[in-house]
Amino acid sequence: MRTGAASLLGLLKSVLHRLYEYFALWFGLALLGAISLTWSTLSVPLYHVLPRRWATPLGRWAIASGFRIYLGALSAIGACRFDLSALDALRDEGPLIIAPNHPCLLDALMVLSRLPRMACIMKADIVDNVFLGAGARLAGYIRNDAQLSMIRQAVAELQNGSHLLLFPEGTRTRRWPVNPCTGTTGLIAARARVPVQTVLIETDSAYLSKGWPLFRRPAMPITYRVRLGRRFEPPEKAGPFTEELERYFVDALREAPHFLLPDAPPASEPVRPRLT
Repeated sequence: MRTGAASLLGLLKSVLHRLYEYFALWFGLALLGAISLTWSTLSVPLYHVLPRRWATPLGRWAIASGFRIYLGALSAIGACRFDLSALDALRDEGPLIIAPNHPCLLDALMVLSRLPRMACIMKADIVDNVFLGAGARLAGYIRNDAQLSMIRQAVAELQNGSHLLLFPEGTRTRRWPVNPCTGTTGLIAARARVPVQTVLIETDSAYLSKGWPLFRRPAMPITYRVRLGRRFEPPEKAGPFTEELERYFVDALREAPHFLLPDAPPASEPVRPRLT
């Protein structure tokens, strides 16, 4: 009888926890949608009324505040555990390229929530999105669909003293521990003559990683930890710098929790240093 009662109690706890996870999933998505749509609606008139020197810092502060509220709510209901405090050391720094690895869709939200004067290079379809587009335009975020214009705008932002959020992988990680890095980070850093501060994001869940369906329930709580990595001086040439950056991410994340989906392609051989 005792064994049967214990089994029944265990089953009940499992069912209740699963129901909680569904609640937390839908609550989080609804809250993010409400925050984003509300600010997007307010951003439309502000974009046309405010001068750019006021609109841009207001837009960036509002996005940082909204994402901080959202992440705080996920923590409050026990859905996620965030350790983002390492980013606070960058808040008063001069112009930097902030270059994180990219395990999931929440990466940009986590970084932006802590650094309120951040410019951001975004996919063009996100800038055109009804939930995020107007707020992104008010904040002066940069579209990635015209490379020369993107680079010019990014360099101008850095020369004006902003931070720039740029994911060297270009998209969410699909090859453990990082995708091949693109040359954009090195090219912008070389032209703007600013350092590249790497940021290492670690998580124990594949939630919202590449290929994860938006409405698929993850196991909760999910843990996210952000730590500062190596800071690279402005490179002379983008090509060798890109190779060095990728090698660094491979080495720094080698022992991180493996979060990729089961159907992800097998890991490639780590990038090897060139022999001289």
